[in-house]
This record gives sequence, C-alpha cells and structure tokens, in this order.
Amino acid sequence: MIQYFKNIDAKTVAVQAPEEGAWINITPPLKQSEFEQLSEELDIPLDFLTDSLDIDERSRFELEDKVKLIVIKTPAENNSINESDAYYITIPIVIILTHNQVITVNSFDNTAIKKFLNTFHNRSPEKRNMMVLKVFEKVVVNFLDYLKEINQRRNMLEQKLYDSNRNEELLAIMRIQKSLVYFVTALRSNELLLMKLERTNFLALNEDEKEFLNDLIVDTSQALEMANIYTNILSSTMDAFASIISNNLNVVMKRLTSITIVLTFPMLVASIYGMNVDIPYQHTLHAFYIPIILSIAISVVISWYFMKKKWF
Repeated sequence: MIQYFKNIDAKTVAVQAPEEGAWINITPPLKQSEFEQLSEELDIPLDFLTDSLDIDERSRFELEDKVKLIVIKTPAENNSINESDAYYITIPIVIILTHNQVITVNSFDNTAIKKFLNTFHNRSPEKRNMMVLKVFEKVVVNFLDYLKEINQRRNMLEQKLYDSNRNEELLAIMRIQKSLVYFVTALRSNELLLMKLERTNFLALNEDEKEFLNDLIVDTSQALEMANIYTNILSSTMDAFASIISNNLNVVMKRLTSITIVLTFPMLVASIYGMNVDIPYQHTLHAFYIPIILSIAISVVISWYFMKKKWF
C-alpha cells in the first residue's frame, strides 16, 4: 500500500499522487506492480524499492542515478507463533531520496514510522535531510524503549526463577537472549552506518544537521552499550542458574544415595536371616525380633553418622 503525505499549514494531509515535497510511505501489503509503477513514475531503481523485502538486509547507503538509498535497521515485535523464537527482531527501513520526494519502504509495520507520521506536521518538506535524521531518531528511541522493556521482563523472570525452576521461565530467558543478539547486531550496523554518513557527508548536511547526526551517533552508541550490558548480565544469570540447578541436583542425589545406604544394611540383615540354613538363636521365642532390632540399630547409627556429616 502506498501512502502520500504533505505538510500543509502545519497539518499532515494525505494526497493522491506523489507531488513535489511529498513524503511517500510504502507499507504492507506490498505489491510488485506498485513497486514497478512507482519506479517508472519517479525514475527510481526498482531494486531500491524491493530491498526492504529482505529481512536480513544490512544497514548501508548507496547512490545511483542521483537517487540516494539508505537502509537502517529498527526493532519490531516478533509475531511468530513459534514459542522458541525471540520476542523482538530487527527489520529494515528503506529511505529513498529523489529530487523532490522522500520515500520510506517498510516490509513490516513498525513504530518508528508511526511515530514519525505523528510528528510529520512539524517537518519542513524542503528540509529533506532533517526528515531523514528524524527517522533515525525514532529508530534510536525505539531501540532504547525496547531495551527497557527487555530489562524489565528479564528482572521479572529472574524473580520467578528464584521460586521455581520450571522450563517456561528458562525458555522465556532464552527468547530474551535471542532478542538481544538481534539488537546488538543491528545497533552495531546502525552505528557504523551513521558514522560513515558523518564521515562522507553523504547527505550534504549543514552544521546544525551534522550536530544532530553526531547526537544520534552518541545515542546509538549508548543503546549498543546497554544491549551489550544486558546481554552480559543475562549470560551471567543463565550461568548462575545452571550452577544452582547443578548444585540442587547434587544435593538431591546425595540424599537419595544416603537413604539407599541406610536401607541397604537392614536388607542385608533380613537377607542373612532369611537364608535356609541354621542361624544363631533361631529357635528362641524372640527370634523374630532379633533381625528387626539389629536392622533398626544399624539404620540409626548410619543415619546419625550421615546427619553429623550433613549429608541429609
């Protein structure tokens, strides 16, 4: 679906055609025929429009026939029905700068473009570079927001794990860990993209825009550092809980082994007295109580010894 927006009298107005100074936003469902039509109308390389279809597209920029392409990764909630998949993934946003328009292509719905649409009435159509930088800003804000949500979810799961060792909590932590892997990879790629844009001045920015881009690089570095910290904390947490589970298993096995040893000696005594041979005191009136008393005595002594060693 292709949407056309213009900023008229500080209001976001939807228009029906790609007018000069318009923002063109392409969202799902995506149709090849629409891509081909838009490519012909605005003289845009077709592969620029279809690059967003590849979810693994890396962050980069490119220039072809005086048309500029920028691809940046943004976080999004994962709607997969597979319970082992990550909670969040990263998807590409394609930004295309023509002579008169700014075009964004999204293969998935994402909050960065929605936030930009809500503030589009504050944008100046003639300042196309600042529009691109504002999209970058929404992407960075999205990463920071999702990282805060991930950290809160991680804290809640850790609290649950203190009281329970169920597989559900461990699986949820694994999904968070997968999300952080996506975030770290995307943020590192975005940081390199922004630094390269600053170094090459690909967008021909003025001084104010350069300063704004530098602030975005700092914020992206901060988000990357947060993602790395959360990843390290999560890895340490998983290792700690693995050690706790292993120690708990050792304690349980030690107790079961001690109980087995305690029960083995009474069984040995009963087996000896159950042999079909002559045994001492077999004809006395209390012959039945002798193995019982002997078994209890041995069990008590062994139990006292294990308790002294704190094996129980």
